[in-house]
Amino acid sequence: MAQPAAIDQLMQQIVDEYDSLSRQLKLIAKHIEQNRASLMLERISDIAAACDVQPSAIVRFAQRFGFSGFSEMQDVFRQAYTDQARAAPNYRQRIRKLISTRDSKVRTGDLTREFIGASRSGLDELAAGLDDEQLEAAVTLLQQADNIYVVGVRRAFPVASYIAYALQHTSKRVHLVTGLGGGHRDQMRSVRAGDVAIAISFAPYGKETLECARMAHENGAKTLVITDSTLAPLARSADALLTVTEGSAFAFRSLTGTICLCQALFIALAYRMEIDIEEVGAQAPD
Repeated sequence: MAQPAAIDQLMQQIVDEYDSLSRQLKLIAKHIEQNRASLMLERISDIAAACDVQPSAIVRFAQRFGFSGFSEMQDVFRQAYTDQARAAPNYRQRIRKLISTRDSKVRTGDLTREFIGASRSGLDELAAGLDDEQLEAAVTLLQQADNIYVVGVRRAFPVASYIAYALQHTSKRVHLVTGLGGGHRDQMRSVRAGDVAIAISFAPYGKETLECARMAHENGAKTLVITDSTLAPLARSADALLTVTEGSAFAFRSLTGTICLCQALFIALAYRMEIDIEEVGAQAPD
């Protein structure tokens, strides 16, 4: 679903002014950016609790960006996401109901289905929020790259490993920056102009990934950033920026949407390079 121009303009204004916001307003900005599809359903007290701020801070945030108060700002999101958000409270209610019964015996199948539901919710948000221009820019960067460096730590490491594995089915020279023995900087030392660094990071944002992206930028390489917010530290200097807001259940965030996005990137690149996808799939080991 295409977002109305009003939301695009508001989010761009938030990005432009983010560095000048107070700590509290930055927390609110991140919450809005990551929960824009469900914002129309949230009470001001819900947002305040999620951001650990007073409700008055939410009002100040809205006024900072030209609204009379929270309700007027919320109307912008309500007009954009009415149809998409109708199912959101039902999902939240199911999660809360299941958590409230955790003192009694909960079947593994029920837990699994809830996590699958969270993953499906994340995929729906990914599809709704895709930025076609940034996707094209990302594929172009990869197509033109001499070398591709891929870095992601902790939760992002399996994603980095997967996309490096997939890209090795092309003719590109691909380097997975594992940081083995604390060697992130050493593995990035040869990055140069003409190369691309794929930096994958989610809150609280690994300092190693930030450092690798900084080295790539200083050495003249391009950066393709995959993260959870346009307000994330990596987003500021990205040459192509792809954002993923994963679904979560029981404090565990899924990786389904991020892996799906990386698979789509590889397939798009393969088509651009005229690689036989079926042949690649047949050769790939289980």
